[in-house]
Amino acid sequence: MAVSDDEALCPNRLVLEHVTSRWGVLVLIELLDRPYRFSELRRAISGYGGRGVSEKMLTQTLQTLERDGLVHRDAKPVIPPRVDYSLTDLGREAAEQVRALSRWTDRRMDDVEKARRAYDEARAASQQSRAS
Repeated sequence: MAVSDDEALCPNRLVLEHVTSRWGVLVLIELLDRPYRFSELRRAISGYGGRGVSEKMLTQTLQTLERDGLVHRDAKPVIPPRVDYSLTDLGREAAEQVRALSRWTDRRMDDVEKARRAYDEARAASQQSRAS
């Protein structure tokens, strides 16, 4: 695979985008528990609420994380074909960091919502005073 212009300019930012992408976060956190087959992983990730991940998007996410050395794809030559996905050591390290951030978000969500309400109220008051 050729190196893209984005990779050449800022490879760190690109890896950070992969790890913290909408589906990358969930893939990494889920794979911390155990290896998954594709369909199992798709169901597990879709259980987080909202719209589920499409097959295409999950495939792209897994390929990206595999290319970055975070996910291992183990294709077994059996019938029917069996493919398992697991974390590499590097992937486990990244996933632990992502899970810590996710847990922080869970713990601090009340504070975030409080800050959002205060911001929205101050903004509405400011716009109302300008309109008067």
